[in-house]
Amino acid sequence: MFTGIVEEIAIVKNIVREKENLHLTVSCSFVDELKIDQSVLHNGICLTVVAIGSETFTVTAIKETLDVTTLGQWEIGQEINIERGMLANARLDGHIVQGHVDTVGRCVSIQDAQGSTYYGFEYDSKVKHTTIAKGSITVDGTSLTVVDSGINTFSVAIIPYTREHTVFKHYQLGQLVNLEFDVIGKYVEKLLQIRSV
Repeated sequence: MFTGIVEEIAIVKNIVREKENLHLTVSCSFVDELKIDQSVLHNGICLTVVAIGSETFTVTAIKETLDVTTLGQWEIGQEINIERGMLANARLDGHIVQGHVDTVGRCVSIQDAQGSTYYGFEYDSKVKHTTIAKGSITVDGTSLTVVDSGINTFSVAIIPYTREHTVFKHYQLGQLVNLEFDVIGKYVEKLLQIRSV
């Protein structure tokens, strides 16, 4: 489990394909604190540490993960948001994030608001999950509050600190992002579907 509070920006150092799997090697400041089998969030994707070097660690993504995320399009040298799993005795400063990406979204608007920045996103109309105003959404592993919510669209407002310390600072129109909808909302949606049958 994660909080969506990005720990730092890491750098992709190597990408190796092996059959349908992809091995991703990443550098960050806390490599010496990691352990094999530990979960780390990479732009919202929960991946397991399989190897640790002196300054890098490696994780493996399977085909299912590659099919529903942006990971297959990443490049060497790319910056990504990372976060280690939440400690049981820690404050939940963001919201409950599982690291299970629901779909890929696209940035459709970026607006400067003289102190904050508004980003608008859209996602496939076939995705049945929804957002609500003032609800939670995870964009590339960043816990955010929804400002406006529409059918298959939503917007968020980013304060300067968040923009500077996450990959949001690199976003451009058309940017593809990993989306994870609020897990509580997904359970409510499922229960309503069952009751309507």
